[in-house]
Amino acid sequence: MIHYWPLQDAKARLSELVKKAQKYGPQYISVYGDPAVVVISQKEYQSLTTPAISLVDFFRQSPLVGLHLDLSRDKSLNRDIEL
Repeated sequence: MIHYWPLQDAKARLSELVKKAQKYGPQYISVYGDPAVVVISQKEYQSLTTPAISLVDFFRQSPLVGLHLDLSRDKSLNRDIEL
């Protein structure tokens, strides 16, 4: 049950808002009728911010592992260009 809360109601009924976020999911708070913020449970926040795999494992699983790329740079100072 997603609920839309005007800011004044959210402030007055914060405990209820938090319980609904934990039980039913995101709760939306509006300021002057415009959407402003979303309250979510700690569990939901963790699922959104914790990567499925570590960055190291991500690179280890890359199809580019073992591929040798020549990333050397031309160190000459001058280049001729046509204008």
